[in-house]
Parts: sequence; structure tokens; C-alpha cells
Amino acid sequence: MSDPRAAAAAIWRAALAAGDVAPLLHRHLRLDGRALSAGPLRLDLDRVRRVLVLGAGKAGASMARTVEAMLGASMKEGFVVVKDGYRLPTARIEIAEAGHPVPDGRGVAASARLLALAESATAADLVIFLVSGGGSALTPAPAPPVTLEEKQALTRLLLAAGATINELNAVRKHLSRFKGGLLARAASPATVLTLALSDVIGDPLDVIASGPTAPDPSTYADALAVIERRSVLDRTPRSIVERLRAGAGGEIAETPKAGDRVFERVTNLVIGNNALVVDAAAAEADRLGYRPHVLTRSLQGEAREVARDLVARARGLPGPAALIAGGETTVTVQGRGRGGRCQEFALAAALALEAGESLVVLAAGTDGTDGPTDAAGGLIDAGTVARTRAAGFDPAGALADNDAHALLTATGDGVVTGPTNTNLLDLYLIIRP
Repeated sequence: MSDPRAAAAAIWRAALAAGDVAPLLHRHLRLDGRALSAGPLRLDLDRVRRVLVLGAGKAGASMARTVEAMLGASMKEGFVVVKDGYRLPTARIEIAEAGHPVPDGRGVAASARLLALAESATAADLVIFLVSGGGSALTPAPAPPVTLEEKQALTRLLLAAGATINELNAVRKHLSRFKGGLLARAASPATVLTLALSDVIGDPLDVIASGPTAPDPSTYADALAVIERRSVLDRTPRSIVERLRAGAGGEIAETPKAGDRVFERVTNLVIGNNALVVDAAAAEADRLGYRPHVLTRSLQGEAREVARDLVARARGLPGPAALIAGGETTVTVQGRGRGGRCQEFALAAALALEAGESLVVLAAGTDGTDGPTDAAGGLIDAGTVARTRAAGFDPAGALADNDAHALLTATGDGVVTGPTNTNLLDLYLIIRP
């Protein structure tokens, strides 16, 4: 049985490897001679005029590179937008970078390019759309008169208020010319194949990157309710409120719903999700001699509260054991510090541990970034609090100020991977020796 911290790190690496894009794409997209198959879709590429590859998301470059290698000369053109730092070299598919999590002007330009390419497709064309987490923020296409700056302001308000990804995307879809099935509308009547890596609990196709090629069950009224429920209505730009109210009143056409003809030639496939990460973590824990206890693959809630709950649960397990959960917590920002949900979880867990306690806690995002930082998360133990104080930090004060990043970096308890080129939610792990 390995050292608990080393075991936690090894389990994390195994979980991350399960999200490697290339094997997932090869498993779901097959080319036998000129016959292409993906899920229920079967196509003879000799009857396809043009194969056009589009994409958006943090895993977009690695997905594009794999599809490019698989299709070879069958595809001639493509365009994919990724988060800053996530670009990879490709031969035929152009890779652009844009702002995330707050959209920027480069994302507006990328969205316009994606829409224009989709609109150029004919009934004889195949559009392959590669989508992964982050795709929504990377493709802002504000519906006039809403401006990018106003969407940025609302995104910041909702993130700070602890809005879930489902809530954020319900709003985004109704302020956009791209999301909520509108890319499928632009590409119609072409054949559309969407291959998605899910960073959303339950894998709802309409929520992954705000569902550009999926029917949208949410409405303008739902989007307005999110803003009201998160208590940011009085700070939301007037143009946004007016648009949502007009839509809720039937003055603006809704996003396309299930049964709309634009989806008749659309195939949406989820090729990877958080279950892969959790299952790989459980297998590695077992291999290392720690009995795996999978709590859930749909963890949600306020990061600091969930951390305390999981620490209490882990104390009740007979050791050696590994408590494992997948999902995505949230942070209601009340301070002015820097961090993210996984680093906040790790710091809260450190404060919950008693001196000399043997538990080791890891929380990290499979995309390699946690909030607006260069860390994926944190790996802590009962000595973390003492190390932070020795480094001149007040851990309780840092948690109150949502400032976990500087503290975990100073103590060496941060988890830093760099861009992983995948995105399958977070892993939460507690080792009990």
C-alpha cells in the first residue's frame, strides 16, 4: 500500500488518463474504407460533397487533431475555438483562441466564423461539430441589442452568485444567435454529427456548451427566473432584461425545440463523461490497496459545505479506503481573493481536519484549470493548515475571502497539470489509510 498522498496523486493521474480524447473518439467514430459510422449514423463519404469540421471547447484542439488524423484527405476544412493556452498544432483545421470563463471579442469573431461556415453547408455536406466544456463561453454571439460587454457583466454576476452551469446556459441560450440549437438551424439541411465530451452532470445535450445542435427545453421565462432567483435582476443590464421579458411575452421567437425540422438530420453523441473518470479512479484505488467507495457521480453543492460533509463521511469508513465522488461544486463569491471550486473545497477540507488526522483530500478539475488560476485544484492533509500559518497565511481568513489559490501554492498543496485538453467535470477524493 502506497503513501496516502502518493496514492491520491496516482489515482488522480489514472482518472485524468481516462479522459484522453483520442481513444474516446476512436471508440465512437469509425471509418471503414469510405464508410463512416457514429452511433446510428451511417454515411458513404463518396456521396458527401464536403466534410466540414467545426468545434468549440477546452478539448477542441485535441478532438480536432484526432478527427483530422482519422479522416485524412476526406476532410478539407475546419475551424475550432479553444481557451487560451489550449491550442495544439493541426494540419487542416484552424484553431483559434478566445476568452474563458468570461467571453471576449475573439469569441464573438469565432462565433461569427462558425455560423458563417455552418450556413455555407448544403444538403450534400457533412458537418462534424466537436463540442466540450467551455464551449458556451467561447462562442458569444450576442443577439442585438445586447452587447458583449453586457453579457460579460451578467456572466460575472451569475458566477459570483453561485449559478449552476444549467442556470448559466439557460440564460446564455436566450441571449445568443449560436446556442440552444441555433447552430443546427444555421447548418440545415446539411447532415450534422455532434461529438460531445460532457462536463455537465447527467450529460444533458442541451446544456453541454449550451447545446448549439440540440433542442432547447428552456425558455425565455426560465432565463428570466434564473436572474431573479440569483438576486441579480437589479444589476442586470437593461437590454438583457428587456429581451428576456419580450421573449417570455412571446414577442421574440423561441429557440428550436424537440420535433423541429432543423434536427431531422442531426445526430448528437456523448463520447465521454465523468463516469469514466470516477470508474478509473475507483479501479486505481483498488489496485493500490484502498477499497473504493463511490459516493456519487453527480456531486453538487457549495464547495466548502460539501468538503466538510465528505470529510465527515470519510471518517466513518473502515480503512484502508478511498471515498470518491465526481461532479461539480459551486462557490458563492463573497470575498476578493483568487481560487476556484476545487481549491476552495481543498482549503475547507484542510480546516475540517484535526491535527494529526490521517485523511488525505484531493479535489481537481479534469480540464486542468480551477477558476481564474493556473491550478487544477488542491491536495491537502492534516499538516496543510500548519504549513499555511508557517508561510504567513490565515487559512480561515483566506477561505472567508475566497482566496485559496495563493495559500495552496505557497504550501505546495496545489495540483497543477497545465492544459489537459479534456474536460469531464471534477474528481473529489479522500484517502483513509
